[in-house]
Amino acid sequence: MLAGATGASAQSLTDQQQRLDGKISSLRTKITYAKKKEGILASQISSATDEISSLEGDIDDLGAQLTTLEADLAEHRARLAVLQARFEHQTRHLDQLRRDHEKAQRILEARLVELYETGEVDNIAILLQVESLNDFVQQLDFMNEVGRHDQRIAATLNRLKVDMAAARRETGAIRAEVAEATRVIEEKTAEAAAARSALLARQSSLAAAKEDKTALLAHVEGFRHEAEEDLDSMLAASASLAAQIRASQAPPSGGGSGGGGGSPSASGFIWPVNGVVTSGFGMRWGRMHEGIDIAAPTGTAIHAAAAGTIIYAGVMSGYGNIVVIDHGGGIATAYGHMSAIWAGGGQVSQGQGIGAVGCTGHCTGPHVHFEVRVNGSPVDPMGYL
Repeated sequence: MLAGATGASAQSLTDQQQRLDGKISSLRTKITYAKKKEGILASQISSATDEISSLEGDIDDLGAQLTTLEADLAEHRARLAVLQARFEHQTRHLDQLRRDHEKAQRILEARLVELYETGEVDNIAILLQVESLNDFVQQLDFMNEVGRHDQRIAATLNRLKVDMAAARRETGAIRAEVAEATRVIEEKTAEAAAARSALLARQSSLAAAKEDKTALLAHVEGFRHEAEEDLDSMLAASASLAAQIRASQAPPSGGGSGGGGGSPSASGFIWPVNGVVTSGFGMRWGRMHEGIDIAAPTGTAIHAAAAGTIIYAGVMSGYGNIVVIDHGGGIATAYGHMSAIWAGGGQVSQGQGIGAVGCTGHCTGPHVHFEVRVNGSPVDPMGYL
């Protein structure tokens, strides 16, 4: 049995005929998938770009708002500091006025006590103490002036005390209003800063995702280009092999049985080697496997499945060393991955040794990749064995 094309890009007769009609289909599927993936990635990258641009506008708007709020906040904090200083100054001034008032009150009380103790309680008593009318008038004016002065001091202190208390209350009220406005601005500033930080984080995340998707897109595009090159190569190889088989097919040449794969089947074919079929004909790993793989030790003789004419013997990409035999009637067989080719051309008989099992080309272990083609197209070899 034949070693099949195991690589995703094997380009041989078995990979250009294992994959020629089948693996070609697989590559086309991969290319279609890659193009679809490219479209999805391109759309995602475009969306990320648009969102990043939109975020940049939002970030700029928030930045402008934040600048205004920070300026307002600084102004309110400065005003609050001035009001606080004024309030503290008014408090100190009011405390001083209270102390002055208390001092004036004590002086006035002491003076009254003094007048009472000295007996200077009325104008008559003062008159009796003076030596002339002029002295009396002066003493009387003095006493009246002292009384009026004491009254003015007390009245002024009381008025100032009331005014300062009112000013302190007004300053306190303004200070409370400014403090509340400052608190509101601080909250708005913090909210704007947090929103801007969140947008910046989102923008950074989108930029990183865009970069990853851009790198992935480049990788997918590179993979697609390689797959397209492989596809072109395999199409050419498949056409070449089919042409060789069709052009070289001749009427069956006689040949007896040789030493090899047992009795002929109903179709007249024998097994090329005795071994276990490790991979059958049909779709495998998403692509067409155009023959069967028969495991056997390296160096085991490979026999012609039927008599015929060798139409190709040599190296083919993917197949490694391969021999193709035309049996006439449009039927040909192929034997791939040989470690050595023993028959390089001419007629061969059924069972004749044509080469040795190996693992050349694309393979994972020693085996023979065996194909049967009818008019150049691969068919299931098990129908002939």
